[in-house]
Amino acid sequence: VTMEALPKALEVDERCPEAKDLLPSQTASSLCISSRSESVWTTAPRSNWEIYRKPIVIMSVGGAILLFGVVITCLAYTLSLGKKSLAALKMTGPAFLSLGLMMLVCGLVWVPIIKKKQKQRQKSSFFQNLKSFFQNR
Repeated sequence: VTMEALPKALEVDERCPEAKDLLPSQTASSLCISSRSESVWTTAPRSNWEIYRKPIVIMSVGGAILLFGVVITCLAYTLSLGKKSLAALKMTGPAFLSLGLMMLVCGLVWVPIIKKKQKQRQKSSFFQNLKSFFQNR
């Protein structure tokens, strides 16, 4: 079915409801693959680094930005600079503080979420194995 033929096929659908079965169906799984679901067929164990890599990177970057914000804020209040540079430092310092703190907290919250997800995945695989065991008998 080409892009030009698709609207003609839809016009046929409007006139004849039975023609819907003749169109090639596309399920949600063929249209897009969900990024949240992992493949059921690949059950290779993953290392802790593969599991916790993203939260660790987010926490590290957030901590560095937070530290940078602390340094800039301290410099703004300890150095005697011109009005424009002092105003710029007093504005950017707290901005880096808040951005770094936000990233740090996001990474810290992400870790327990991953742990809970891992436990649910282990329980799910256990119950799937149990179900297949009883179905095979």
